[in-house]
Amino acid sequence: MTSLGTVPDTAARRPARAARERRRLSRKHREWLAAALFLAPDCIGLLLFVGIPMLLSIFLGFFQVSGFGSYRWVGLGNYERMMSDPLFWDAMRITAIYVVVLVPVLFAVSLGLGLLVKQKLPAVGAFRTALFLPYVISLVVVGLLWKFLLDDQVGAVSGAIEDARLGHHSWLGEPSLALASLIAVTVWVMMGYYMVIFLAGLQEIPQEFYEAAKIDGAGPWRTFRSITWPLLRPTSFFVLLMSTVAALTGGLDLIFVLTSGGPANGTSLAIFYIYQQAFIFGEYGYASALGSFLVLIMVLVSAVVFRVTRGGRFDDGE
Repeated sequence: MTSLGTVPDTAARRPARAARERRRLSRKHREWLAAALFLAPDCIGLLLFVGIPMLLSIFLGFFQVSGFGSYRWVGLGNYERMMSDPLFWDAMRITAIYVVVLVPVLFAVSLGLGLLVKQKLPAVGAFRTALFLPYVISLVVVGLLWKFLLDDQVGAVSGAIEDARLGHHSWLGEPSLALASLIAVTVWVMMGYYMVIFLAGLQEIPQEFYEAAKIDGAGPWRTFRSITWPLLRPTSFFVLLMSTVAALTGGLDLIFVLTSGGPANGTSLAIFYIYQQAFIFGEYGYASALGSFLVLIMVLVSAVVFRVTRGGRFDDGE
């Protein structure tokens, strides 16, 4: 039986307990506030420079917009025009070829370089820097540099090919070669960035796994297939997704400087065709409709990548 003397003690402890609860809640609120403040600049930037322009683009896709600010409601007229536009679908075909070739090549080259620079080589730091350097150079400068190197008259590449008695080629003058050259230059620019991402993923793999494989007598290929490749799934998923999105929506600067979409529209990717409609022909409404369609394609392709790779999970989905 509780004595009467303990009642005042219990009653006295209640305000202290309530104060502690309030302090605990306030600490939680402070953590939420700190997280919100850290995320706010990024969220505001995404809203101002991605979210709002995307919504405006979808809205403008239902209007015929001239360069002088006049708007005329056309409903689905821009999308009907898109469906019967052979130049746009030719640009989509070229974009599909560009993506299907670029993404696997960029993935393989970046992974190979990541494996290479992970080794303890002489001056490996300088080697990593040299490989990453093209990524930080302006794409306009890169385009001008490679346009000079690939020139069929005075370019160093054409000269080396001719000196090797492999014939004369117009790297930027033939549609198929121009697209291949564009892909090669894009790989040269982007491989250093994805190499660094792969290198970070490789360095996260515990060294004990490799030591155990060496003790078991596993060779390099067996080690890569059984240890490196499975444990790189999250990194591989990120590289695959980001490079696919970049291939679908990027490349405008290089195309503009290297080929301007030529020859014979051989390098006119969808993003370049949309740029032409908006800023050369002044068809802002039509370009907005095309841009919305390209975003939809990007979302569908990203969903397929998620589905095929299971989001880069380690498990096999069983």
